[in-house]
Amino acid sequence: MTINQRSSIRPGLTVDIVLKQDQRTGKLTRGIIQNILTNSPSHPHGIKVKLEDGQVGRVKAIVEYTGEL
Repeated sequence: MTINQRSSIRPGLTVDIVLKQDQRTGKLTRGIIQNILTNSPSHPHGIKVKLEDGQVGRVKAIVEYTGEL
């Protein structure tokens, strides 16, 4: 699963994104995808998404929970 492919991203996934203002530092923000904003099938910097809390950024990682804490 690659984060640069739109087909790998779907609403409801928990992801780490980098916000526009955090691009220099690379600080990641975790959230659940509400909408996919990138229309093209791929993007070299990651697919742009809107999280459920309204923040917008590019996907840098898909978080996979095993159900164990």
